[in-house]
Amino acid sequence: MIKPLVAGNWKMNGTSQSVQEIKALDEKARAANAAEKCDILICPPSTLLVAFSHILKDSPIKLGGQDCHANATGAHTGDISAEMLADSGADYVIVGHSERRMDHKERDCDVKAKAEAGWRAGLKVILCVGELIGERSADLTLKVIERQLKNSLPEGATADNLIIAYEPVWAIGTGLTPTVSDVAEVHDFMRKTLIDLLGDQIGGNMKLLYGGSVKPGNAKELMAASNVNGALVGGASLKADDFAGIIAAYE
Repeated sequence: MIKPLVAGNWKMNGTSQSVQEIKALDEKARAANAAEKCDILICPPSTLLVAFSHILKDSPIKLGGQDCHANATGAHTGDISAEMLADSGADYVIVGHSERRMDHKERDCDVKAKAEAGWRAGLKVILCVGELIGERSADLTLKVIERQLKNSLPEGATADNLIIAYEPVWAIGTGLTPTVSDVAEVHDFMRKTLIDLLGDQIGGNMKLLYGGSVKPGNAKELMAASNVNGALVGGASLKADDFAGIIAAYE
């Protein structure tokens, strides 16, 4: 059995006032014994990692960074290294998110280098893949996912150090959501591809998350899709009530 993971990506949202939301989420997670059913992760802006790490010191909720530079140190103004994230209290890091691939022109090789950097710092890596609306319309979804997996996966991947998140780019923040059968098709394909690349033991046990307009109202149905082992949640992770509602899909 693969223990699900429900991860929240706050993106460029949150200030010191957000402490109240993280405290509320911690209380809800403890009260519901949520960590017995799924792992829980919040990826806030790096400016909040230290503050949140103090609040969540003994909490079942883990923390992650939203991105990292491939290098440990250097003249990279405005960037943050995986080692800095770990030092700030992070246990995970997201790499290859579509907003990074699109806004910052990150290539598969860049994503691969960042994943290696996360491991170097002792972080678990969530590696994102997903297709554009034009690619889906052209029936290229599975080819895009296959290319991204094959070219972004570093050597040394295991079910303990790597998680794959499928986020169709056209469903992020748009309110549009693939059908459950669409999600299952991609997740089944990812599972097969990972087994082909890494073998049954690793590829068959790696967590596969779905992300893209996940909300309390559709979480239970999406999380029940074939080979979906959790969610990478955007906007709905900013409010404790909404995120707790998604976590409740595993009750």
